[in-house]
Amino acid sequence: MIVLRHAKSAWPDGVLDHERPLAGRGRRDAPAAGRRLYETGYVPDLVVCSTARRARETWDLVATELFATEPDVTEPEAAEPDVTEPEAAEPDVVYEPRVYAAGASDLLRVLHEVLDDVLARGGRDGRDGPAQGRTVLLVGHQPGVQELVLSLAGGGDEQALARARTKFPTSAFAVLALPGTRAGGGAGLVPGAAVLTDFAVPRGPVPAARG
Repeated sequence: MIVLRHAKSAWPDGVLDHERPLAGRGRRDAPAAGRRLYETGYVPDLVVCSTARRARETWDLVATELFATEPDVTEPEAAEPDVTEPEAAEPDVVYEPRVYAAGASDLLRVLHEVLDDVLARGGRDGRDGPAQGRTVLLVGHQPGVQELVLSLAGGGDEQALARARTKFPTSAFAVLALPGTRAGGGAGLVPGAAVLTDFAVPRGPVPAARG
């Protein structure tokens, strides 16, 4: 399972908290989070995302990097048989209003309900659902995301655990492995059952100063 905090948001006057958009830094950092997830191989099959605008915009930018396809520049005469693995299919995305302003126990309840629903439907395109060992990505808010990670993690990389306990910045994500899976699924999604394997705080390029 991957737990991602939304990217840095703006504070426009007269805009309700739920509708606050990403700030410039957030629009740079969210794609960086997507690239980092792609590079480390943590590609979700199911996304559970807060309905808050800043969370939805974060996922849109993360997905752009996670599922971008590079053009084929191979010359016809140099072509070789295609033996590469098929590209990952884009995941099911559930925009869940209860993720907004939720604590760890509420988030855990929502995840179980969504996973049970996906399992009951047999997953997407007839494949096994995330509850059968697929990778789930939660896009949420502080302090709920930090509380959830620390609640689920019964151990793991000590440095990653220390960083997650100290601070869970915008665009940060934690990767939790559950028994029998690489990045977790639905089975065994209970407090203390997971192992924290990675904690990253991706940052996009800083704009050059104007002279």
